[in-house]
Amino acid sequence: MTTAAPTRASVGLRSDRGPILGSVMLSIALIAIDATILATAVPAIVRDLGGFTQFPWLFSAYLLTQAISTPIYGKLADTFGRKPLMLFGIGTFVIGSVLCAVSWSMGALIAFRALQGLGAGAIQPAGMTIMGDIYSVAERAVAQGYIASVWAMSAVVGPTLGGLFSDHLSWRWIFWINLPLGLLAAAVLWVRFDEQPAPHRRRPIDWWGALLVAGTSALLLLGLLEGGIRWSWWSWQSAVAFGGAAALALLFVRVETRVDDPVLPGWLFKHRVLNAATVGGFVAGVVMLGVTSYVPVYAQQVLGAGATVAGFAVAALAIGWPFAASTSGRIYLRWGFRACLFLGAFFGAAGATILALVGPGSSIWLLAAACLVLGLGLGYVVSPSIVALQSAVEFRQRGVATGANMFARSVGSAVGVAMFGAIANGVVADRLGGADAAGSVKLDQLPVDVLDPALQAVFLAVAGCALLLVIGALLMPSRVGTTRESQVATAE
Repeated sequence: MTTAAPTRASVGLRSDRGPILGSVMLSIALIAIDATILATAVPAIVRDLGGFTQFPWLFSAYLLTQAISTPIYGKLADTFGRKPLMLFGIGTFVIGSVLCAVSWSMGALIAFRALQGLGAGAIQPAGMTIMGDIYSVAERAVAQGYIASVWAMSAVVGPTLGGLFSDHLSWRWIFWINLPLGLLAAAVLWVRFDEQPAPHRRRPIDWWGALLVAGTSALLLLGLLEGGIRWSWWSWQSAVAFGGAAALALLFVRVETRVDDPVLPGWLFKHRVLNAATVGGFVAGVVMLGVTSYVPVYAQQVLGAGATVAGFAVAALAIGWPFAASTSGRIYLRWGFRACLFLGAFFGAAGATILALVGPGSSIWLLAAACLVLGLGLGYVVSPSIVALQSAVEFRQRGVATGANMFARSVGSAVGVAMFGAIANGVVADRLGGADAAGSVKLDQLPVDVLDPALQAVFLAVAGCALLLVIGALLMPSRVGTTRESQVATAE
């Protein structure tokens, strides 16, 4: 492991590899913004297409298809190469965007959003794997800072753009804008990224394993996303979703033990570095959902701030995360990955604690400070974890390892939706005297004396989840890529 300290001039957008980095950043920005840009455009879409009761599926369909396809695409990136898969993902996403722009009904728009999700599922693992291929361990810290800034800023830029397009142009421009940007990203990648062929013989694709992992993931995420919303947690629908997921998971394990090249190899679940990165990614997905979903509501409905100020409070997360990601290399190159993850766990716990202490009389600056410190914590955990896992496996295994980590973060987000929603709804129901009374009132329309304890309960849960980052730090070895454990794990 080199100790050289790369600079933004040698790694960034002006370097020789800058066009490739820019192409990956633009591609990831498209899928990151598209996950949030519809939030402020929903009223305009419903006015145009109708289907008010169906609109939540605009988000669920995108998340479902993206999440279930990510681990499969990760494996395909190792089989067919990163560049073909990235171009396929961009092409699928752009086609889905064009179809969304010309949608004639809510059902059609939901279906085309699902197609967008299939494209996004390829872009995310392929793009992150390309970063691992073209940059050294020392350089990845700076490169990950760029990627982290894309994700963080998209959480703020997405809803703003959605509102601007809906108010001044048309909601359909939300999707039309993806056409030139996607084509630009694909063109740059096609011209500038000269990928070396994988140094191994291509093997038959594990289609049964791919179908089973997709089915298991779909049922699990469907149960988590819709449970407690469209149906009760104790309903037959939940039993079918979770029971079906468990049955398919058992069948998946049985099938994967009998194929030569499984879509999710068994060594993924035995590798210490990958397990540590998985824990970090999962917890990050949970915590991010709690912050981005409930902090703006608290800022506006409890603290009385305007929408713009509330957005700036969440934007503090977008400052802390990329800063930590870009400076983490100095820490793990000198003191090791475990020390970096412990630092992230400390900041994560500190930020979540500040968030849990926020009350009706608090300043909006305290809420922003909590988001800033939480962003630092996630930046010192997520980005170094990806660098570590990509350094701990061989080139031909980097795609599947990266895809598995991306999938863990998606599952974390779905778990966060279910858990925090159940907590908030439980407190509201208790305050209003029952679930029937609470069901007719929207969360952001509740009086302060009901909304405040509900959201504070969510923030306490966020703090508890943030403490789990310590587990990832404990699992992570100090050095990766040169230990005997890593060599054995990657040889299986």
